[in-house]
Amino acid sequence: QLQLVESGGGLVQPGGSLRLSCVASGVTLNYYTIGWFRQAPGKEREAVSCITSRGQSTNYADSVKGRFTISRDNAKNTVYLQMNSLKPEDTGVYYCAGVARLFSLCALSEYNYWGQGTQVTVSS
Repeated sequence: QLQLVESGGGLVQPGGSLRLSCVASGVTLNYYTIGWFRQAPGKEREAVSCITSRGQSTNYADSVKGRFTISRDNAKNTVYLQMNSLKPEDTGVYYCAGVARLFSLCALSEYNYWGQGTQVTVSS
């Protein structure tokens, strides 16, 4: 069974950068599409970015396009989210999630394996 552990969150000033990592165990990531989702206080969880099983295709929420980059290294069973030009509205708990499909629509309902999340706070 796929298990996911996120790391890399923290406190950063506006305009700063963070790189989140999502390490998988239990199975190989080769057959899983992975997504990053976030939940701000008092708001619903939303999709940030997703990447297909072999990294052929990515998609991003409009709010992060041009600032965030998702990537994966299947040999290391790891997916990354590079976040640049961070804004206070990027604050929230970031979760990685997986689904045993080669592609996905990057919708929450598709994903059935979730990590525990890592807190990202953007504040001066």
